[in-house]
Amino acid sequence: MTARAEPLSTDRSQLLSALAERGHCDLAVIGGGASGLGVALDAALRGLSVVLFESHDFAKGTSSRATKLVHGGVRYLAQGNVSLVREALRERTVLLRIAPHLTRPLPFVMPCYHYWEMPFYGTGLKLYDVLAGKAGLGNTELLGAGGTERCLPGVRVAGLKGGVKYWDGQFDDARLALALARTAAARGALLVNYCAVTDLVHEQGRMTGVRVKDAESGAEFQVLARCVVNATGVWVDEIRRNEGRALHRAIRPVVEPSQGVHLVVDRDFLRGDHALLVPKTHDGRVLFAVPWLGKVVLGTTDTLRQDLSREPDAFPAEVDFILGEAGNYLSRRPAREDVRSVWVGLRPLVRPSDGEEGNTKKISREHTVLVSPSGLVTVTGGKWTTYRAMAADVLARCVEAGLLPSLPPCSTDTHVLLGAVAGATYRATLTTTPGIEAYGEEAQWLRRLDGCDTVLADGLTEAMVRFAARYEYARSVEDVLARRYRLLFLDARLAAHTAPRVAELLREELGVDPRLDDFLRLAEHYLRLPV
Repeated sequence: MTARAEPLSTDRSQLLSALAERGHCDLAVIGGGASGLGVALDAALRGLSVVLFESHDFAKGTSSRATKLVHGGVRYLAQGNVSLVREALRERTVLLRIAPHLTRPLPFVMPCYHYWEMPFYGTGLKLYDVLAGKAGLGNTELLGAGGTERCLPGVRVAGLKGGVKYWDGQFDDARLALALARTAAARGALLVNYCAVTDLVHEQGRMTGVRVKDAESGAEFQVLARCVVNATGVWVDEIRRNEGRALHRAIRPVVEPSQGVHLVVDRDFLRGDHALLVPKTHDGRVLFAVPWLGKVVLGTTDTLRQDLSREPDAFPAEVDFILGEAGNYLSRRPAREDVRSVWVGLRPLVRPSDGEEGNTKKISREHTVLVSPSGLVTVTGGKWTTYRAMAADVLARCVEAGLLPSLPPCSTDTHVLLGAVAGATYRATLTTTPGIEAYGEEAQWLRRLDGCDTVLADGLTEAMVRFAARYEYARSVEDVLARRYRLLFLDARLAAHTAPRVAELLREELGVDPRLDDFLRLAEHYLRLPV
C-alpha cells in the first residue's frame, strides 16, 4: 500500500459534524491508547462501523511512555512464561513488517563482570533465539571484553570480562499509536480525541451506547452501539465503576497500577547504536540503557501506586535507583543534573489473586478481557508489543458474547500502516536525532507544506507542525512536542524554548488556543527531579 493521494484531513469541525450524524454504530471504543486503537483498526478492517473516543490525546497515557522496545520479554523468559514470550516474539515480527518506518531491530549487550554470567545468560538467550525461530532478528553471541567495549562505548571497563549480545526491536510508541489511529480512519473509523465519555447508555439492563462531551466546545453527543469496549488502560475500573453505579452492582477492581520511570541523558554516556541491558539489578529488576532519537533512555522502575494521575511524579527512590544502577555499568556516572527529561507511565497490570498483592514481579503481564452482565467489554493488561493480539482477542470475545455478528478473519498482521510500503525493509533511524524518516511515504506531502526547510529544533520543522495540525489530530503545543514529535521526552528545556513558535503556528492552522502556558508548566514537570 502506498501513501494516499492526499492525507486524510482531521479538521475538528468535520469530525464533530460526522459525530453528530453518527447516531448508531457497530462498535464504540473508549480509550485511544494502544489497545483501543488496535481494536478500532482491527474492527474497521473487518467491515464494522467504528467510533473511538479519547478523553485527552491519543497515547497521552501509558502508550507514549514505554521503554520504546518491541520485545519478547527476556525477563518473562526468566520467569518461565514461555507462552507470553512466544506470542510477543511473533508480534514483534508483525510490527517490524507493517510499520518499517517506525520500528527497527536493535542489538542489546549484557556486560558481564563475572565469568559465570556469560554462559549463564548466553544459554538463556540462545533459548530466546530458538523460541523466535525464523522470526529471529540475529543470533546471540558471546563477546570478549574488547568486543563488548566496541559495542558499548561508554561501558565501565574496570573488571569487564565480556558480554552477551542478542537482538530485539525498537519503535516510536506515540507515533505508532498515531499511525494506528490514522490507518483506522482511512478505513472508515471515526476517531475523536479530546472527547470524553461522560455516561454509559443502558436499556433494560443492557449496554446500548455512550454519551460524550467535546472538551473544546462543550457540545454533547449520544452514540448508540451494538457493542461498547472499555480500553482505557489503567483507568478501566473508573468506567466499570460508572457502570456498576448505574446498575447497582458492586465492582471488584481488576487493575493493579504500576509506575515505570524513565530518565533521559545525552548520548555521551553511551555512544554507539547498541542498547545495554542489566538482567538483574541488586533488587532483581531489569535495567535498560537504550539509544533513542539522539539520546539515551535509562529505566525503568516497577513500583506499585494507587493514585491515577495523568502526569505522575517519580519517587525519589526511583530516580536514585536508576542513576545508581546505571552508574555501576557506565564509565561516567550520570547525575541528577545530567537528566534532560524524566517521564513516568502507569502500567495497567492485572490485579493478582489474594495474597500476592504488593509484588510486581508476581503480577501478570498478560492481558485480560472481561464481559459484564450488561455487555460492557473491558480489556486491560498486556503490553505494546502484543496490542494486535489483544485486539483480536477482544473482537473474538465480542462475537462469543453475541454482541457482534460473526466476523471475517483478522487481517491486521498483513495490513501495513500509513506511511509504510508493503514489503519494505526497516528504515527507521530511531537511534539518531529524529527527522522526516518517521513519516515514511507520507514525507512527500510534508515537503510540499510551507516551512519544510525552516528548522525549529533538532530536526523539527514548521512543516511538521502544520502537518500535525492538518492531518494528525494535534490540538495543542503538547500534542506536537510530546507525541507528534518527541522533543518533550528527549529534552524538556529545549521543548520549552521551542514551544512559543509552535504555538504561533498552531494558532495560524487551527484558530484555537494551543495552551502554551499549560505546556510550559508541563515542561517544568519533566525537568523536575524529586528529592
